[in-house]
Amino acid sequence: MAHKTDDTFMVVSICLAAGIVSFAVVYFVRKYFQGGQFKNKDIRLDAKVVIITGANSGIGKETALECAKRGARVYMGCRDVNRMEKARQEILDKSGSQNVFGLELDLASLESIRKFVRTFLTMERRLHVLINNAGVMACPKGYTKEGFELHFGTNHLGHFYLTNLLLDLLKKTAPSRVVTVSSVAHRLGRINRDDINSERDYREWDAYMQSKLCNVLFSRHLARKLRGTGVNTYCLSPGTINSELTRNLSRCMKIAAKPILWVFFKSSKSGAQTSLFCAMEPSIAGHTGKYYTDCRLKDLDPHAKDDAMGEWLWKISEKMTGLNHR
Repeated sequence: MAHKTDDTFMVVSICLAAGIVSFAVVYFVRKYFQGGQFKNKDIRLDAKVVIITGANSGIGKETALECAKRGARVYMGCRDVNRMEKARQEILDKSGSQNVFGLELDLASLESIRKFVRTFLTMERRLHVLINNAGVMACPKGYTKEGFELHFGTNHLGHFYLTNLLLDLLKKTAPSRVVTVSSVAHRLGRINRDDINSERDYREWDAYMQSKLCNVLFSRHLARKLRGTGVNTYCLSPGTINSELTRNLSRCMKIAAKPILWVFFKSSKSGAQTSLFCAMEPSIAGHTGKYYTDCRLKDLDPHAKDDAMGEWLWKISEKMTGLNHR
């Protein structure tokens, strides 16, 4: 009887020890995958005006919350007004700020973008930071109001158009910053000059990766166009985030991925760190057109530094949005 009790105690002890070790391993692995953190807690944004697109969830919401805590006047640009208002109230409560505002913005509609800018310009005469954060990922084939493929139209053209409509104000407010959230997926992206709108051949991941490469090329070309104006541009990968961007994955994929997402993917708060770094960090105030990840400068692959492709993309984007006819 004594031997049986001892054996049971040993088995329980081994299981308990294994559980503790497993928990510790998971904890440290998860902490490692949260990546670089923006550690400069002393920077204030008092009286600074910040626009963040897609700020009602994920890294956009976390970015808005942190900017509000630091004293910024934060403008959330979101498509879903009800979700935006719910997120805005939560940010107000958590930040203690009264300077968080929500404006409807559908990046899949050029008219919505124009309306957003018109409304914003009646409310503010300065803009210190524009954070192009909103995005869609791996969507079924769809089109924007003007007939652009959804990834290209929302992730690239929408932000291209928005940024250009706000450039005069950004220049007037200089020094100012334009921060564009891309993705590590841009490394696998290629610009299909013969079918940029994916009309002949649509593959959802190819469309997404192309749009993220567009973000990088746009940010670099914008930097060249703005050189000497005091408006600096920054592009970044937030890392692999456990966020609502996965909403278009199948139910089976979501269930299967859930434990993996929790351990190996960043939280939205961790994912927002490089956006905050690019928006605020004083040491990169003289940088422009650069790319960052985990709050560090990162070199780009040759195809993401193709200036000729960047110029072509700019011109075709102007034509598609009608920007060159303004």
